Amino acid sequence: MTYFNTSPTPPQATKIEKVMTLHGDSRTDTYYWLRERDKPEVVAHLEAENQYTEEVLAPLKAFREKLFHEMKGRIKEKDESVPVRDGNYWYYSRYEEGAEYPFYCRKYQSLDAPEEIMLDLNQQAAGQGYYQATFPEISDNETIAAIGEDTVSRRLYTLRFRNLTTGEWYPDVIPNTEGGNYAWAADNKTLFYIRKDVDTLLGYQIWRHELGTDVRDDVLLYEEADDQYYLGLYRMKSKKYIALVADHNGVATEYHLLRADQPAGIFEVAIPRRRGHEYSIEHYQDTFYIVTNHNGAENFKLVKAPEGKISDTEQWQEVLSHRPDVYLEGIEVFRKYLVVQERKEGLLHIRIMDQQLGEEHFLDFGESAYTAYAGGNPEFETEVLRYGYTSLTTPNSTYDYDMESRTKTLLKEQEVVGNFDKSNYVTERLYAPARDGAQVPISIVYRKDFAHNGQGPLLQYAYGSYGASMDPMFSSARLSLLDRGFAFAICHIRGGQEMGRAWYENGRLLRKMNTFYDFIDCSKYLISEGWTSPAGLFAMGGSAGGLLMGAVANLAPELYKSMVAQVPFVDVVTTMLDETIPLTTGEYEEWGNPNEKPFYDIMKSYSPYDNVEPKAYPHMLVTTGFHDSQVQYWEPAKWVAKLRELKTDDHLILLHCDMETGHGGASGRFKRLHDIALEYTFVLALAGKAE
Repeated sequence: MTYFNTSPTPPQATKIEKVMTLHGDSRTDTYYWLRERDKPEVVAHLEAENQYTEEVLAPLKAFREKLFHEMKGRIKEKDESVPVRDGNYWYYSRYEEGAEYPFYCRKYQSLDAPEEIMLDLNQQAAGQGYYQATFPEISDNETIAAIGEDTVSRRLYTLRFRNLTTGEWYPDVIPNTEGGNYAWAADNKTLFYIRKDVDTLLGYQIWRHELGTDVRDDVLLYEEADDQYYLGLYRMKSKKYIALVADHNGVATEYHLLRADQPAGIFEVAIPRRRGHEYSIEHYQDTFYIVTNHNGAENFKLVKAPEGKISDTEQWQEVLSHRPDVYLEGIEVFRKYLVVQERKEGLLHIRIMDQQLGEEHFLDFGESAYTAYAGGNPEFETEVLRYGYTSLTTPNSTYDYDMESRTKTLLKEQEVVGNFDKSNYVTERLYAPARDGAQVPISIVYRKDFAHNGQGPLLQYAYGSYGASMDPMFSSARLSLLDRGFAFAICHIRGGQEMGRAWYENGRLLRKMNTFYDFIDCSKYLISEGWTSPAGLFAMGGSAGGLLMGAVANLAPELYKSMVAQVPFVDVVTTMLDETIPLTTGEYEEWGNPNEKPFYDIMKSYSPYDNVEPKAYPHMLVTTGFHDSQVQYWEPAKWVAKLRELKTDDHLILLHCDMETGHGGASGRFKRLHDIALEYTFVLALAGKAE
């Protein structure tokens, strides 16, 4: 504790009892009042928490600043993305030295052509505490850009239009849209967008806007009646159709299609929704490819159907059958080739299928733990696949792969400024035995000189919800931990989808405890195998991963020195009972509906806030954003107050609430590093390595 100032007194939140009763069970919440964001007392309490955190960390101010500059120093400040050809233009983004935000740019026909700046985000962000802009959606005649802007971090994007020939902004301004879900019709004047409910933050309506007309005259084309469905909208790769996607997380999918050359038409259902049927579709010439779990294909299969027969399952022709050990994630369609992204034993694989010759092969990546994905392939008439690759030791890399000659070309590897040498680092794939016999994959990275003797510090990370797979990816900021003797481990626990659909199903709803047990069992394995000890084990997770931190802190606090809980979802029962909170009803299939007693009981058994009790807890740093649209700020604020009230130890409990941001934290590329520097300073100081 020598690194910290322990003299300040932590804030004491006022206690006002609120009793909530359901299913004959009563819960008392003494900090419920903290949700009243407009009350001066609430803001004052959050500011007091921030001041306390800064006072405790005051002796580490110079080290924290050193970390920030160290991480910033690894970033190539003047940089640009690999250009992607779409139509007559090459599109890319680039940064200038010292700039927080990118420039969105393009070049006509050739990369040697003069640059056109479509949007300078630095100019747009001037004077804003937060700024995000979607990459422009370009009209077919390549002259008009549709751009969504968020200046609050509530994910309510204002849609604007810019003439790329003159640089002028059109007067059309549409608030409260779903950022990035914009689709142009083929007439270069009609755009479709999703409108969001400003209270629930759910996208629930599809509207049609004609450029140059009053927004009040826009036409409502579709309204989703079931608030458990999320809406998506995009123009298909073939450009022939605009797709409206209604997705009920983990339960059902429904596509609606509209001919892009018939903007005044209506969206027609492709395959009607049916509980238990999830699918995605891709159009090519007179065929639709369908990735589907129809007829018990839990890990999905690939079929194709004639354009007018997509809903007739009798017309489906199987392209790739269901495999119990391989999870089919998605496809990329080209004129001659079909590219399939699939997952086996927790690792991503890219399969190349020659549709004319019936031959196939896989890309070889050569590492035991990595991430590979197809991306940036907007054109059909090509035999070149653009894909990305990274691992815990390999910086983000972009390749072009010639599917005909089977040769790959490295276009760019993320440059790490300084003396970075990836041969100094080692990555491994481990498997930890869970208490029920499951084998949980762990991706781990460390320097070659890491002390693998049970005494070294280790940061253990996981997420474990929504079927999201936490693939091993490179982080230049993480080098600040590795170079100070830390190992870093990602635990691919149930609730994610790394090991197939069953891995997800066994980590949600009534089986949610598997997520928390897996993380604990990974910790015990890492300790037993000499990777670390309870005195050197640090844990980190964000959002639903923050729920993981809270649940594990209640279940096995003795295993951890410290935890960092980023924007944590910790008041599960109260939040899931409150349908006025953004996104609640859409989450029932992930967590359950607590109005039904079995789900209420399981939620209450693991909800971090409801299970805080008098005992010793690890040191904790908890972060949140005042404008968070996903996990409201009051959840972590209440949790911290209750932990301080009941814990029996003298460990630190710190809360940092960014009063300008939301769920994703700061928006600038360097501002984000301040957040990481805060977290790493806390961890390194507790490990005795804040030098």
